[in-house]
Amino acid sequence: MLNYNYTARNTKTGSLIKAMVQAEDEHAAAALIMKEGLTPLEIKLATDKGLLGSIKKGKVRTKDRVLFARQLSTLINAGLPLVQALRSVNDQTTSKPLKVVIGGVISDIEAGKSLSASLARYPRTFNNVFQSLVAAGEASGTLDESLERIANQQEKDSDIIHKIRGAMIYPLIVVLVMIAVVIFMLVKVLPQVKMLYTSFPGATLPIYTRVLLDLSSFVIHFWWLMLIIVLGLIGGLIYGTRTKRGIIIMDSIKINAPPFNTLFKKLYMARFARTASTLVAAGVPLLQVLQITADSVSNYHVSQSIKKASEKVKSGKSLGDSLTGDPYFLPLVPNMLKIGEQSGSMEQMLAKSAEYYEKEVDNAVKNISTIIEPVMMVLLGIVALVIVAAVLLPIYSLAGSGAISQGGV
Repeated sequence: MLNYNYTARNTKTGSLIKAMVQAEDEHAAAALIMKEGLTPLEIKLATDKGLLGSIKKGKVRTKDRVLFARQLSTLINAGLPLVQALRSVNDQTTSKPLKVVIGGVISDIEAGKSLSASLARYPRTFNNVFQSLVAAGEASGTLDESLERIANQQEKDSDIIHKIRGAMIYPLIVVLVMIAVVIFMLVKVLPQVKMLYTSFPGATLPIYTRVLLDLSSFVIHFWWLMLIIVLGLIGGLIYGTRTKRGIIIMDSIKINAPPFNTLFKKLYMARFARTASTLVAAGVPLLQVLQITADSVSNYHVSQSIKKASEKVKSGKSLGDSLTGDPYFLPLVPNMLKIGEQSGSMEQMLAKSAEYYEKEVDNAVKNISTIIEPVMMVLLGIVALVIVAAVLLPIYSLAGSGAISQGGV
């Protein structure tokens, strides 16, 4: 059930009434309002508890969106009318944000809109790739096949992203542990060591020990300043990456800075090829394919390369030739496109390119994970060694010089 805010006029008194009603869709809400002897003037989905509020409070997960596409494809293929199929999917979904979105889509379709036009009202849930494939499926009468392609494309893209994120978890945990160990040593251990050293007049400490002791004193007395600086840097980074200039810089780092530049280039090639293959298979025109992939590739520089290629295609050049020599496209993609354009099998060539780079990304993630683990352990060991050396070596030095026994006397 959805919440609707409505404005209605009382037919007996002529007064205006503003209230909320729960109904399955807008038509059902109007029927309930009229049943109360009111004439509905305006009916809107509630923005606080209804559709818009639910979308703002909760994001539809990729796996829920994929399941929605698969279930709807199966039901349409079985011969169910679109609205009935949507109601069935809505009854089965456990995602509250998706449930209210589907309810809104059902209302739009019953009001005479197409499925693609209805989905376009919810760009945060259904991106332009999803919308274009649905529109192509509606135009060609193969909506069930288009929905299945959507599910496959988004599932593969999601799998790659999850693998990359999973590979980053281990080094992140090690770094956090390393930071925690250093802070503990600076705040708890080194102050005790400083008290020990000050009990030996004239004792000379190594430079690295004095630096650590000064750093320990600074952290203890000015921890609030360090906290402000860290939070400021994090906030500045988050804000910066949301600006256009920040996005451009971050995207440039991803595809140019080792050791992850090769991984990200392969990721973007896989995403471009998979999305383009899916759109071409659905019968979407090539220029529209390029426009959609440019928006969905999620890297400014690769997106600009696709847009430049699109302009060349408009002037009569082939897509393969347009992308050849582009610094942000690996050579295999334009070469496969040339073969596909010459043989009339662009969809298959793009699909093979996608499969190849998806495997390459998978292997790259595994290699990075294999390399990062020992590297992080070595770094953790070096940090621990430096701290231990700074604490223990002066003690051995003092003991060897007899300062400890003299201090004891």
